[in-house]
Amino acid sequence: MTTFSTAERVEPGGGLINAGHDMGRLRLFSGTSNPELTREIGCYLGVVNGPRVIKRFADGELYIQIQESIRGCDVFLIQPTCAPVNDHLMELLIMVDACRRASARQVTAVVPYYGYARADRKTAGRESITAKLVANLLVKSGVDRVLAMDLHSAQIQGYFDIPCDHIYGSPVMVDYLSSRQLEQVVVVSPDVGGVARARAFAKQMHDAPLAIIDKRRSGHNVAESLTVIGDVAGKTAILIDDMIDTGGTICQGAKLLRQRGAAKVLACATHAVFSPPAIERLSEPGLFEEVVVTNSIPLPSQRRFPQLRVLSVANMLGEAIWRIHQESSVSSMFR
Repeated sequence: MTTFSTAERVEPGGGLINAGHDMGRLRLFSGTSNPELTREIGCYLGVVNGPRVIKRFADGELYIQIQESIRGCDVFLIQPTCAPVNDHLMELLIMVDACRRASARQVTAVVPYYGYARADRKTAGRESITAKLVANLLVKSGVDRVLAMDLHSAQIQGYFDIPCDHIYGSPVMVDYLSSRQLEQVVVVSPDVGGVARARAFAKQMHDAPLAIIDKRRSGHNVAESLTVIGDVAGKTAILIDDMIDTGGTICQGAKLLRQRGAAKVLACATHAVFSPPAIERLSEPGLFEEVVVTNSIPLPSQRRFPQLRVLSVANMLGEAIWRIHQESSVSSMFR
C-alpha cells in the first residue's frame, strides 16, 4: 500500500484514527464509469458506498436517484469522465444536481480522469476551450469542490471558480518501480511539454537522470519522434506521461530509445485511455518491458495484454477524500 506522511492515519480497510468529524456524515456514491474503484476507496475508508439508481429511459435520457438521506452530509461523487465521455459527464452533472436537491452539506466531484483536458487552450482560430467549459458545467451544476488526478495541464486547476485539489499518481508508480529494483534508470519525457512532469518523477526516483524526446506532431493523434536529448545507451529507460491514448507518441518514443541503445524500456502513465489501435501498438513483442498504468480508468480483461501492469490509486484517493472531509492538508500527502 502506498503510504503518505501524516500524523493522522486511516487504517487500511476501515476505521479512522483521530477523526475530528463525524464519519457518519461522509457519503460515497459511484457513477457507472468505475464502480470498482469506488468500492476500493470505500474499503480503505471503511465507508459503505451509498445506494443509488441510475437508468436510462427509452429515448436515452438518464434517470438518477439517491436512495438514502444525505441531508447535511459531505458527499463525494466518484466518476472519471472516460469514454463514453459525454455520457459519463452528463451522469456526473445529474448526480450533483440530485445531491444538491437532497440538501447535502457539501458535494465534492472526485474525477480521477478529467475528460476534455487536452482541449485546454486555443491552438487555431474558432476553437473551443472545452476543458474550461467542463469546469463551468461542474460549477454551475452545484459542485462545491473538485478532486482531480493528473490533469493534462496545470492551468486546468485554475479553470474552476471553486476549490480544486489536484493530486498525482506518481507516488504509486514510484513505489512499484522501486520494488522492481531497476538498475541504471533514466527517466524520459516523450515530448518537450512533459519535461516538468518527467523532472518531478526523476526526482522521486532518487534523482535519476533525465532524457527528452524531441517530437513534432503533424496532426491530431499523429506524432513523429525525431531525436533523444540525453544518454540512454545501456540503461533502463522509463517513459513517463499523464496518459496513453492511441499509443503513437509513447510507442514511437520507445522505438527511438531502442535504436539509441536502451537496454530496457518501460512506459508509465496515470490514465490508460487506450483508444484503438493502442493495444496492438503497446503489446508489440520486444518493445516494452512493461506498461505501468493506474485504475483511474477501468480496463476490462479484453483490453489487457501481457506487458500491462495496473496499479490501484484507491488508497491515495481515499486518503485525499478523508483529508478533505477532515479539512486538513491534501498537498502534504506529497511532501
